[in-house]
Amino acid sequence: MKALWMVSFRPIGKSKINDLFQSIFIDSIKSINFDITFSLTQFDEPNVKEFIEEKKIKNFYKNIPKKNLPIQKKYSNKLMLDNALDQYITKGDFDYLVYSTADIIVPNNLFKNLDKIKLDNFCAVIFPNTHVINGRIKNSFWPHFGIDLVIFKISKNKAIEFQNIIGSWNQYDWGISETFYIAASEALKLKKVNLFKNSSVIKFENDFEAFSEDRNEQIRAWKENQGYLLNFLKKNNLSKMYAYGSYYYLLIKIFNLKDLNFTLLLSYIIFYPYNLVAKILNKIKNLLIK
Repeated sequence: MKALWMVSFRPIGKSKINDLFQSIFIDSIKSINFDITFSLTQFDEPNVKEFIEEKKIKNFYKNIPKKNLPIQKKYSNKLMLDNALDQYITKGDFDYLVYSTADIIVPNNLFKNLDKIKLDNFCAVIFPNTHVINGRIKNSFWPHFGIDLVIFKISKNKAIEFQNIIGSWNQYDWGISETFYIAASEALKLKKVNLFKNSSVIKFENDFEAFSEDRNEQIRAWKENQGYLLNFLKKNNLSKMYAYGSYYYLLIKIFNLKDLNFTLLLSYIIFYPYNLVAKILNKIKNLLIK
């Protein structure tokens, strides 16, 4: 069996911390006994091609110059997916299409656990991540926002269907990618499985100070991408709650009793009361300040 792994790397040489995390990410995948080809779409990030050549990974590499993007845009998850689906359909007999960020450690038993799922087509995730912040591993049950690994097991016909439905979607820069993938899995009528019970993803906190991307920029990109997502949801008759419900809705969509263990149940119990109360208190605080 074979997997096509879709990812894009940050610039190499700007941050030793981020370079290390990306190197660890590749090494974690190389350690897996599975036939994996990387689908790499870059956007003029310096030194990445040399980095992957040094790592000696099997890959399809494509660079899209930033000048070909809309003004002030830096990258696009939509274009990454376009390239990956085209490669999945035309360049090999792949069984899995994987999306991930490049700042995680991938569990070595990932494909062994995927093989246990006796379905022809499905979408698998691992939530929550185990966060590493300032070199320290946080507890594995705290429900941090973010799904950084999404695996589709799909036939070539299903991949063609996937390619067709994303015509109504767009995305640039930061935000909403994982929400889109869960929504797309519903549009494709795929069962969703959370592998957390038997697999753990370690997520590193990036060195954001090395880049010119601040929180205001992220919020602007998120709002723009929310609009693109709403268009996709409308075209595919999916709930707008994907766009408005944040992780309160997303975690319901991936919930399955069979996937639960004590730690995952604890994550759900913590997530809803804690985050809802924190959100309410924050709104009250903002009203008092005004």
